[in-house]
Amino acid sequence: MRTAYSVETVRAAERELMARLPEGALMRRAAAGLAAVCAGLLRRVSGARVVLLVGPGDNGGDTLFAGARLARRGAGVTAVPMDPERMHEGGLRALLAAGGRVAPAVPGRADLVLDGLVGIGGRGGLRPAAGALVERIPQGAVVVGVDLPSGVDADTGEVPGAAVRADVTVTFGAYKPGLLIDPGASRAGAVRLVDIGLSLPEPEVEALQHAEVAGLLPVPTASSDKYRRGVVGVVAGSAQYPGAAVLAVAGALRGGAGAVRYVGPAADAVLARYPETLIGRGRVQAWVVGPGLGAERAAEVARALSDPVPVLVDADGLRGLDPEVLRGRPAATLLTPHAGEAAALLGVAREAVESARLASVRDLAARYGAAVLLKGSTTLVSGGGVVRVNPTGTPWLATAGSGDVLSGLAGALLATGLSAVDAGSVAAYLHGLAARHAASGAPVLAQEVAATLPEAWRQLSLAGV
Repeated sequence: MRTAYSVETVRAAERELMARLPEGALMRRAAAGLAAVCAGLLRRVSGARVVLLVGPGDNGGDTLFAGARLARRGAGVTAVPMDPERMHEGGLRALLAAGGRVAPAVPGRADLVLDGLVGIGGRGGLRPAAGALVERIPQGAVVVGVDLPSGVDADTGEVPGAAVRADVTVTFGAYKPGLLIDPGASRAGAVRLVDIGLSLPEPEVEALQHAEVAGLLPVPTASSDKYRRGVVGVVAGSAQYPGAAVLAVAGALRGGAGAVRYVGPAADAVLARYPETLIGRGRVQAWVVGPGLGAERAAEVARALSDPVPVLVDADGLRGLDPEVLRGRPAATLLTPHAGEAAALLGVAREAVESARLASVRDLAARYGAAVLLKGSTTLVSGGGVVRVNPTGTPWLATAGSGDVLSGLAGALLATGLSAVDAGSVAAYLHGLAARHAASGAPVLAQEVAATLPEAWRQLSLAGV
């Protein structure tokens, strides 16, 4: 599992460790790890052209000490300071002693560029002096973010202005939320973690990996029957959107529950595709309500929410939700909005959600008293505690109907007994993994994602063996 921590938490852990180490030892430890990653990115260190973009803080010091290590191995290292009067003294001495040099401007050619302009405490985007250096990064150079790309908010992933776009980011001690959450995550490239010995408390953000998801997958026992495994009810579709019902049922059938019960006007279309579906109301262990409902949404959502079982609300069902109704429910509720739907629920512009995804999912969970799965380039799941970041997926997943498949899948996992946060997290992970398999670098249909879910499930099952 990848766990991420706020700047305040990381800083406190660093202070505690530095109090027990010789002065400068922690910076040199970080610089050694950074230099090792950089050496691995270069075909050959000796003779390589390395440029250091150096800010005035400890981030610049890390960069200078790493540059000194590369210079001692034969690299031609040039440091370009944002402010020549405020370079880290110890790092500068080490670089010059190793044969590195300082230049007033970014060279026109480089094999590797280290972005050490702004550390994890930076806020508000790049300042003009830093932005001017970034604009001059030579084309074709591998760009390495030092701790995180400058201009990215470490705590949130927000990018309020200009920012570095790194090919690789080397982060120290712990992942930061901004490295896992878009739009910051898309600026970070491949993230490498250098362990510097920090002792950390519970994380603020976490990203499940194969092993953790495999441990949450429902597995039937010898005594299981279709009812003991759980029955999920799907209330979806309309005359205008019958396909939403078919796709939601497709996801539900692949979600581990013993049976799927469909309620709605698209029964003929559902049965034609999935004859194993039960039709009509009956006892269920969870409801999925909302995909493609159209004008019937209010009554159907109210009816589902009145049943004392977990309920997933998606798409049309999200419009006009009353937070007080959700807070009064005796069972879990899982909301699965995309950015536009989340914006309507919060009463803000869509851009506000997309630029501040972490804050938005936390606000939604708090305001509605529900677990929330915020869909998007980075899917987040929050139940009011640690926020989970989904690491799977592909841009090809941005296709009509894929959210309907995800809703059915997550609803089925609710019916098997998973908590709302676990159901949302596992569903997002499986959904993204299936999409990768189905797409393989080409456009993919939502129904193909649903059809590939068993392959993704088997892959995870093997990881848990």
